[in-house]
Amino acid sequence: MIFLPDELNQIKAQAEADRLLLPCRNIQDELHASDPVRHPRDSRTAYFIDPKDLLTIGRREGQGYGVAVIYHSHIDAGAYFSATDKRNALVNDEPAYPDTVYVVLSVVKGKVVDAGAFVWDVTARDFVAAEPDSA
Repeated sequence: MIFLPDELNQIKAQAEADRLLLPCRNIQDELHASDPVRHPRDSRTAYFIDPKDLLTIGRREGQGYGVAVIYHSHIDAGAYFSATDKRNALVNDEPAYPDTVYVVLSVVKGKVVDAGAFVWDVTARDFVAAEPDSA
């Protein structure tokens, strides 16, 4: 026997937990304050990831991590994948992260009331609601 049962359980737990949650700062309010013409929306209706956080994500990808889930919230709106969400997820009409699940939370009066998961469908060339086992 290579491992004792308890050792194998510890190894499995570590392997399954080898994920990172990287909260990203929304700098939309700063952009709006500095240039409201170019950035007419504030953080209540728009999201712009701090470039420092994008660099951190890139470094982690260089270490072998992948982007499994990207999430954001819609304030006082539904948990749907909006046209803006789609536009932000695409680069030259292709998804920046084609194997990633996009989660949208609906936050009403400060409480999460709904959540939706969306994945890229190659055939439809669009983001579609994820099946329960793919989210």
